[in-house]
Amino acid sequence: MAAEQNERIKETVQKERKRLLHFIRKRVNNADDAEDILQDVFYQFTQYLRVGTEVDSITGWLFAVTRNRITDWFRKKREENFSDHQFTSEDGQEPLFLSDILPDNTAGADAPMLRKVAMEAIMEALDELPEEQRYVFLQHEVEGKSFKEISAVTGVTVNTLLSRKRYAVLFLRDRLANVYDEFLNA
Repeated sequence: MAAEQNERIKETVQKERKRLLHFIRKRVNNADDAEDILQDVFYQFTQYLRVGTEVDSITGWLFAVTRNRITDWFRKKREENFSDHQFTSEDGQEPLFLSDILPDNTAGADAPMLRKVAMEAIMEALDELPEEQRYVFLQHEVEGKSFKEISAVTGVTVNTLLSRKRYAVLFLRDRLANVYDEFLNA
């Protein structure tokens, strides 16, 4: 029985892989994401057959599941970079980033002290984050690792990592808003 199922799965994957991947790639631009969606579809197909469920039209079933997986992919939260969030200057015209409020090293005598105070505020805010959120934030923002890389190391799903990063960004944005205000009014 298991040998039959394995052969049916193998034949189906060989027969439908190219068409399904083409179908996904027409809707999802990123090749890695398209491949992930395809793997999810085949995994679900395998699980479906393993429980003994019969599928009348395998091709129709695969395309229906694929459409659902693509929809899920689009609904998934997008990556949120801390640097993507802008604050505006006092006049409300120009966006300000953290680098805008950190004093230039070549600026006046107060610059090193101001930079130190700003960095201490940032480090304190990071220390206030729950460990899981801090880890994801630092790995993604500072180390430049992708969520897939972090997931491979930690064993935590990408969606969970995205959620943790989002909460970290929201907290840091609120917590560091005071730092922006203090430096703008200094």
